Amino acid sequence: QVQLEESGGGMVQTGGSLRLSCSASGRTSRMNAMGWFRQAPGKEREFVAAILISGGDTIYIGDSVKGRATISRDDAKYTVHLQLNGLAPEDTAVYYCAADYLARLRAGNVNSWGRGTQVTVSG
Repeated sequence: QVQLEESGGGMVQTGGSLRLSCSASGRTSRMNAMGWFRQAPGKEREFVAAILISGGDTIYIGDSVKGRATISRDDAKYTVHLQLNGLAPEDTAVYYCAADYLARLRAGNVNSWGRGTQVTVSG
């Protein structure tokens, strides 16, 4: 079992930026990628970004945040960061950290989820 701890989030003005972080612990040998999904009220969970944490530098960014999102990692710390710029009210959602093998993560078929952190964009 992998445990995921998220930080960051909160309220931000339209056009602002924020940074979300997620650290993994536990059975980290059972994963090779970490990433983020989000879910807005009344909508399905949506893929945001993913990054390999071992075996390469592969990064995927979801269409809805492409050009505004950057995902990075801290090697040897099993920590990833999601930087979101140019935020708009439609970015308001609960953001969930996820960890698994990359193919499963991209498919949303994830074994390990964080508890989620609320991002609210206003103004």
